[in-house]
Amino acid sequence: MENQNFFLNCQKQFLDIANKLNLKTEIIEELKEPQRIIKFQIPIKTDNGKKKVFFGFRSQHNNALGPYKGGIRFHQNVSEDEVKALSMLMTWKCSLLNLPFGGGKGGIIVNPKELSKKELEKLSRGYVKAIFPFLGENIDIPAPDVNTNAQIMEWMIDEYFKLTGKKSFAAFTGKPLNLWGLEGREEATGYGGVVILKKLANTFKLNPQKTTIAIQGFGNVGSNFAYFAQKEGYKIIAVSEVDNGIFKEDGLNIEEILECKKRTGKISICIKNFDKEITNKQLLELNVDVLVLAAVENVISKNNAEKIKAKYIIEMANGPITPDAEGILEKRKIFSVPDILSNSGGVVASYFEWIQSKEKNRWKKEKTFVELSKKLSKSFDEVFFLSKKKKINLREASYILSVDKVAKSIK
Repeated sequence: MENQNFFLNCQKQFLDIANKLNLKTEIIEELKEPQRIIKFQIPIKTDNGKKKVFFGFRSQHNNALGPYKGGIRFHQNVSEDEVKALSMLMTWKCSLLNLPFGGGKGGIIVNPKELSKKELEKLSRGYVKAIFPFLGENIDIPAPDVNTNAQIMEWMIDEYFKLTGKKSFAAFTGKPLNLWGLEGREEATGYGGVVILKKLANTFKLNPQKTTIAIQGFGNVGSNFAYFAQKEGYKIIAVSEVDNGIFKEDGLNIEEILECKKRTGKISICIKNFDKEITNKQLLELNVDVLVLAAVENVISKNNAEKIKAKYIIEMANGPITPDAEGILEKRKIFSVPDILSNSGGVVASYFEWIQSKEKNRWKKEKTFVELSKKLSKSFDEVFFLSKKKKINLREASYILSVDKVAKSIK
């Protein structure tokens, strides 16, 4: 049910904006559902010789601005409604960042931890076998997402080459470096979040040394955000994972936590130097300047929105604040930067990788970060300007800019 609500929330957000923009009915009809949704079976032979069938999806929301673009996730909770919602968000994100892409998203219902490496490879190749006619560097360009990585992209693109007979390196992004993958791609989403943090600090005259931050979620995105924020001099006083977190009033040592996580897979096992363990619920309600939401959707709802004490929120997960909660936070003058702006570093880096793969011209990590900063800073300025001018929040401003651009290109 939850994922269905996620899609309905995305639709509702879009319809609100469509009405404000006075979009024609036929454009609304085209944009409120994906242009194509592909559902398919992926039968594989498991290591014990038995046949097992998995279910896969690919949602292609809209391609008015360019080929569909979006990740593929391997997770037991993947559903048709979830990929539809995420593909719609990708359309708005690519539009907002002025990328020549539309929105797509894919997934397989699977817990990848239960598969061997060999089974995972068969599953990855099976996904491509099922939908390869609908993929391509100018049609639909997948990338990694939850529980997928460069290794899975390597299997997928290899399968794609075999099936199409074309060595088209730009057909997938998030690939290993030897297949024209991009330096800095792994860090790009977290790094992009810190570009937004710095824009926020400039706008509201925050002093990094005195700005306290709590980060919910310490996966790829949250940990890279923490690393780059600390390098910029910000004080991170709390971080958390699925089951618990740690708090230290005068600031945690992020490099030490990253080292611990690399060794043990957990953030608190080998860290001695912190004040106390905290729950995710406690982290959300800490008295900090900036709360970074880098875990999952719907963590701030009408049930806890009154208890949030942060002055600023940066959404690094997709849809971490429910529409009901948003109204409450706004009334309480809590300033929130929406997901489609703050976590878009990943798709911007994907765009750079796509260009690099087409032109066969290698980018250095420094170039990736410099160009990423430019794109995100420019989008932040556009969104902030519109929000001031129209006296609306950043999410509404982001949606007005992105939906308007897509609607105009459909016309």
